[in-house]
Amino acid sequence: MTATILSINISSKKGVKKSPIRSAKLIASAGIEGDAHAGSVRQVSLLAIESIRKMSADIPPGSFAENITTEGVNLLALPIGTRLKLGSNAEIEITEHGKVCHDRCDIYKTHGRCVMPEEGIFAKVVNAGIISAGDIINVTAK
Repeated sequence: MTATILSINISSKKGVKKSPIRSAKLIASAGIEGDAHAGSVRQVSLLAIESIRKMSADIPPGSFAENITTEGVNLLALPIGTRLKLGSNAEIEITEHGKVCHDRCDIYKTHGRCVMPEEGIFAKVVNAGIISAGDIINVTAK
């Protein structure tokens, strides 16, 4: 199976479900234009649809506040420092696996659990570009 971007999701507030958008602008050293996490340490978050499906088949992409929902790539198997080319010219570098949740966010309250702390990854934007749902994901370097 080819690794692809299944969904791109943004929100204007942290810790809440993100809404899908067709395409997005990745800004180098910042994140996704228009997203609440742009400019933070965790510039871009990724979660595999395969992880979401472990919870329920009915939970849509963006529900765990991930920016990019992937399909066909084992995100957790990619070491920190791995670079991913998204679409034709955007590139991100993995900076973190999982996270510590300090409180019960809206996501936890809605679903009773959040898979982002165990199965989500975070990245910084290395090369800017426009990405779209359906774009190919290529592992480029470690």
